[in-house]
Amino acid sequence: MKIQRRSFAAQLIGVLAIAALLVLAVVFVRMGTVSAETVRSASGQVAASGQPAALGGADSPQMVGPHFVFPIRLTDAQWRARLTREQYYILRERGTEAPFTGKYWNNHADGTYYSAATGQPLFSSKDKFDSGTGWPSFTRPISPGAVKLRVDDSFGMERTEVVDSLSGSHLGHVFDDGPPPTGERYCMNSAALIFVPTGGTPPTELSPKEAP
Repeated sequence: MKIQRRSFAAQLIGVLAIAALLVLAVVFVRMGTVSAETVRSASGQVAASGQPAALGGADSPQMVGPHFVFPIRLTDAQWRARLTREQYYILRERGTEAPFTGKYWNNHADGTYYSAATGQPLFSSKDKFDSGTGWPSFTRPISPGAVKLRVDDSFGMERTEVVDSLSGSHLGHVFDDGPPPTGERYCMNSAALIFVPTGGTPPTELSPKEAP
């Protein structure tokens, strides 16, 4: 009896372990924007399909390589002085905020979302939708030139990273599981954005000439 009980307990532990691994596998397969810190804390930016968006055409943002030179180039010390700790982690270290914790994931007000790094307009509330992921999601940028795209092959996945077009600061990722009319989902971090309601005063846009 003792042997049978022990065998049953071992089988139960094995089943529970496999179930836990399956849950983690689903989470990581569906993951969007992540960072090393996010992986360690078992939270990630959830993607419905986990597939990078296959973008192209005149109305799509430009895909750039790792050596692309952005107009605004600040030193690390200048970025740290300009941004909060959280903003720096997201924008400059390509980090990720935990789902359902950001400032804008549940924001339904009309207005414009700007880059917290440069102050440039990025997204319109007209293109925002509830993706159910816990991150602010948009079907497209406010204009094709507002953002640039880069291949992100970190953590054994190939994703399409979204950065602002002036400084190359990390915003999030874009996936091909969005609603019409584009079928795309720009999954962003709230800390990378500044929201200004319609009629409000937009932030000052940092230009290459004004960059310290």
